[in-house]
Amino acid sequence: MANTKSAQKSARQTIRRTAVNKSRRSEMRTYVRRVEAALDAKDGAAATEALKTAEPLLARAAQRCIVHKNSASRKISRLTKRIKAIAG
Repeated sequence: MANTKSAQKSARQTIRRTAVNKSRRSEMRTYVRRVEAALDAKDGAAATEALKTAEPLLARAAQRCIVHKNSASRKISRLTKRIKAIAG
């Protein structure tokens, strides 16, 4: 248990921040799963639409340090590459 007032406040902030980050990470993963589901179904149009909504969420998660920026960039790149392979 935290001893000082500032340590107690810091502990409260950490709990709050963790909950927010968990929610954002979960939302991001949900949208990525939707893209992957469309890719598995070989539906290029649905995958493209799903990526249009997933890409900003991935970028925002990277900006807010929920995931590393290179991880987000890599994920976007790989999904785009898979969509182009289906379309082409």
